[in-house]
Amino acid sequence: MPMLLIKGSYRVKGSQPDGDSIHFTPDDPAQWDLVGGAHPVKRNAAGTAQLRLDAIDALETHYARTGPRQHQPLPFAHAAAEELLHWLGFSGIQRSSNETVTTSIPDAVPGFVLTRGADLHGRCVALAGRGSLPGAGGTGIHVDVPLLETTANHHLLAAGLAYPTYYRNLFADLRTALTAAVHEAQAAEPARGLWPSDVTTTGAKIFGLSSLTDDVVILPKLFRRLVDYLHLGDPSLSGFPTFLAQAQDRFFILSTGHSTTGLDAVVEVTNGQTVRMTHPAEDLVFDEE
Repeated sequence: MPMLLIKGSYRVKGSQPDGDSIHFTPDDPAQWDLVGGAHPVKRNAAGTAQLRLDAIDALETHYARTGPRQHQPLPFAHAAAEELLHWLGFSGIQRSSNETVTTSIPDAVPGFVLTRGADLHGRCVALAGRGSLPGAGGTGIHVDVPLLETTANHHLLAAGLAYPTYYRNLFADLRTALTAAVHEAQAAEPARGLWPSDVTTTGAKIFGLSSLTDDVVILPKLFRRLVDYLHLGDPSLSGFPTFLAQAQDRFFILSTGHSTTGLDAVVEVTNGQTVRMTHPAEDLVFDEE
């Protein structure tokens, strides 16, 4: 898979990195302009931009699209964030009560990103790397499975600390390798990371926002849709399938070979309070939001 290689450094002080998002500053900020796709990478005066790690979704530490900030169960959300920062080379991380990093050792660590574009919010969608560059910065290189396996994205899935969440820009061979890492984490004895607690496909009993923030471990995309629905003010989930249909998420179901619009096609609500997905996350490939 061809991707643009950008050399630079990761910085976390003053930001709120989580398990799938972190700031990156290229050695040459002009290289952001080489990133393809319909959306430009948003960056500050120093050239720092926010990354969205491709193909993974860690539990939310601070989600606030439609109302007050909400989080998923923090032990797993924090574990993913801590593992990402440790893997990149940071230590001594201290945070304020709102998740902002106040101290890190060192202030920055060198690394690289591999990217094909930015999302509609201007976040660079990337594979995050450390160590020696696999090519010349500012050039396109071929990303194969061995290179993918050296990235933070693969590492977090192999550790069981993030869910796979695929979009169409990711080539099938890389997606297959990431799914293999997920299945290995699930099959380990004991299962790694969040998988022993995951109820995405077995059923999450939701009795309000506190169930989502403190109790159930589910796919973050499903969590975000549930939070947005509950912020409308109806504690009953009977209207949730209709809400999902209106959101019109577009995705492809690998196991059936069908393109579908609306998560209501793969989400069931029973007894008015139990929600489950009928397909695992790795069986879905989403159109870019």
